[in-house]
Amino acid sequence: MASLGYIQVIRTCNQECRFCSNPPTGKIIPLKDAKKHIDSYIKKGYEAVLLTGGEPTLYPDLSDIIHYAQKRGIHCLIITNGQKIADMRYLGLLVDNGLDHIIVSIYSYQNKIQSFLTKNKISLYNIKKALRNAEKLKITVDIATVINKYNADHLDKIVKWLVQRFPFIKHFIWNNVDPLMNRTSKNPDTIPRLNDFELALHKAMSFLESHGRSFRVERVPLCYMSDSQHCSTEARKIVKQEERSIYFLDKKGYVTQKGYRGFLGYSKADCCKACSLNEICAGLYAADKYYSLAELYPVFVSKENIVNKINGYGKD
Repeated sequence: MASLGYIQVIRTCNQECRFCSNPPTGKIIPLKDAKKHIDSYIKKGYEAVLLTGGEPTLYPDLSDIIHYAQKRGIHCLIITNGQKIADMRYLGLLVDNGLDHIIVSIYSYQNKIQSFLTKNKISLYNIKKALRNAEKLKITVDIATVINKYNADHLDKIVKWLVQRFPFIKHFIWNNVDPLMNRTSKNPDTIPRLNDFELALHKAMSFLESHGRSFRVERVPLCYMSDSQHCSTEARKIVKQEERSIYFLDKKGYVTQKGYRGFLGYSKADCCKACSLNEICAGLYAADKYYSLAELYPVFVSKENIVNKINGYGKD
């Protein structure tokens, strides 16, 4: 796992996702401050900086930040909902300034569900245009999906749909929904039980593995990771002891996570003490408030084998 730095550049968005973890506040980072954060990440020896929001493509100085990062020699990515980069001219401008890697958020291959979750009827239409644009411009694309109640039963179908239509996509990221955020707490219907997505996630991970794709999974305890525990974001942080720093445009400010440090809000059940993976599992996030510790169970597989896979497996 590489050490990564994140910068929220804007807290405005052109969608209204029902589980948004960083809802709009209207705040925006001054360009000079963004450059200072990039310089700080470079001094720390970080491999890449990721620009996020809100929706970073709404930030007026986005191309300038990307150009600055490229000039300073640090890899720069954006995490986007894909709506604005459906415009080839705009995406071309970012590419001309050094952008070569994007992470696109998609929640379903079904237009009805994608539209419902984002409150944007043309969300999926624009994402498909954005992905075709990225392919034409030879940009690396990762896919990020928030696991929620409405896609929990077809996570595997989402990745199959993407791989079949956009075979250039090689890396996928799942984040179980964060129920502690304001938007999600107002829409508790989006919060799944762990066993709601267990089967579909297993099928999705198996499909990607068999098709030569890499993937990561966050906020999912290792007992629900089937035989892919080495792809857990938290387990990899614990084993590799590498940092992730995030600059938030709110009261959280600057947050650094390393190993177990920074894993706030995670808990474990009594049965976890018997689990062979207890030492490399962060546990269950938001336990017994939105998720139930009763859903956890011990597994008895080789921790050493998983640690070895983490230390020698794939990309981050």
